[in-house]
Amino acid sequence: MTDLLRTPLHALHVELGGKMVGFAGYDMPVQFPAGIMVEHAHTREKAGLFDVSHMGQALLTGASMADIAAAFETLVPMDVAGLAEGRQRYGLFLNPEGGILDDLMFANRGDHLYVVVNAACKTADIARMKAALEPGVVVTTVTDRALLALQGPQAEHVLSGLNAAVLDMGFMDVATLSLDGVDCWVSRSGYTGEDGFEISVPERHAEPLARLLLNHEDVMPIGLGARDSLRLEAGLCLYGHDIDETTLPAEAGLGWAIQKARRAGGARAGGFPGAREVLAQLADGPARRRVGLRPEGRAPMREGVELFAEPEGGAPVGTITSGGFGPTVGGPVAMGYVPAGLSGEGTRLYGELRGKRLPVTVTALPFVAARFKR
Repeated sequence: MTDLLRTPLHALHVELGGKMVGFAGYDMPVQFPAGIMVEHAHTREKAGLFDVSHMGQALLTGASMADIAAAFETLVPMDVAGLAEGRQRYGLFLNPEGGILDDLMFANRGDHLYVVVNAACKTADIARMKAALEPGVVVTTVTDRALLALQGPQAEHVLSGLNAAVLDMGFMDVATLSLDGVDCWVSRSGYTGEDGFEISVPERHAEPLARLLLNHEDVMPIGLGARDSLRLEAGLCLYGHDIDETTLPAEAGLGWAIQKARRAGGARAGGFPGAREVLAQLADGPARRRVGLRPEGRAPMREGVELFAEPEGGAPVGTITSGGFGPTVGGPVAMGYVPAGLSGEGTRLYGELRGKRLPVTVTALPFVAARFKR
C-alpha cells in the first residue's frame, strides 16, 4: 500500500471517511460512510462528485489542427478531422489485429487535442502516442491538474451556480470556464449514464473546488463502488473487463464509435491499426457479441462466471465480464460475451454459480436509460 500514488484529493477523501483501496496504482475511495447503495441512488436522483484524477490527461499540439487530426487518425478509427471545435468524441486505441488497447475521450480545443485515457493504461498510451506522432505532433502529459466528475440530474443546477455558461452546453461539448475564479477545462460528459460534467482543474485548486461543490445540499462524495454499479446499469464498458486487446469494436457493440468517414467507402476509410479486421467485422458481423444479462433471483453473477446454453451438460458458450447488483434496477445485472446466434433479446442461458447452473436472460442494453442533455 505504501507504493500507491495519491490524487490531489486524497486528504479530503480520508477526512470524509472514505474507505481507501488500491486501484490502478492509486489509493482511491471505494465508498464513503453513506455506503455504495446510498451513493448510487444519490447520483441517480441528485448529484455525485467523483475523483477521477488517476486518469491520464494529455495535450496534442502541432503546426495546425488539421495536421494534428490527420496524425491522430493513424492511431484511432474515429473521425478526428470532422470533430468541430468545442466538441469531444469517444475513441479507441487498437492493436494490429483490431483488438482494443484502451478506450479514451478526445476533444478539439481549437489549436490542440485534449485526450483523457484510462489510469491503468496511461503510461502505455502516452508512450504509444509519442512513438507514433512525434516530432510532428508534440504529446505533453498533463501532470499538474486534477480531474473531477459531477454527475446526476442536479449537476447542471449545481455547476451553473458557479458559471451560468454550463446551461448552454450540450452532451459532449467542451469549454474553458471560470469556476470560483479558476480556469477549468469542462466537458458535458461522464460515465454514469446521467447528465453531468468532467472538470479538469489546476491541482492546487482541486480541493477548494471539491469542497465548494460538496457544500451544496444536492452533492455528496461518491466512491469507486457506486461508479462501477452506475456504469454497469448504463451498459458502459470497463477497460480490462468488458473490453481488452482480444476484443474488436463490433464484438463489444462499439461499432457506433467508428464514423462513416473511416469506414469502407468513407472519405478516409481505414488507415488505422487493425483496419482490415475491424472493417470486415463491421461489414460481416462478429461471431460473438457483448450482451446485457439479467440473472433470475437475487444472487449477482460476477466477472468470470461461465455461461451455458443448457441447464446440464455441454461446454461453456460465453463468459460474464461485469456483474453485480443494480440498485436502480432492483436486482442483479451483468454483461458478457455470447455467440451471435445466442445474442438475441430474450434468449435463455445459464450461469454457473458454485457448481449450480442458474437461469439468466439476454437483455437489451442499457439497463437504465441514459439521460444525457442532447
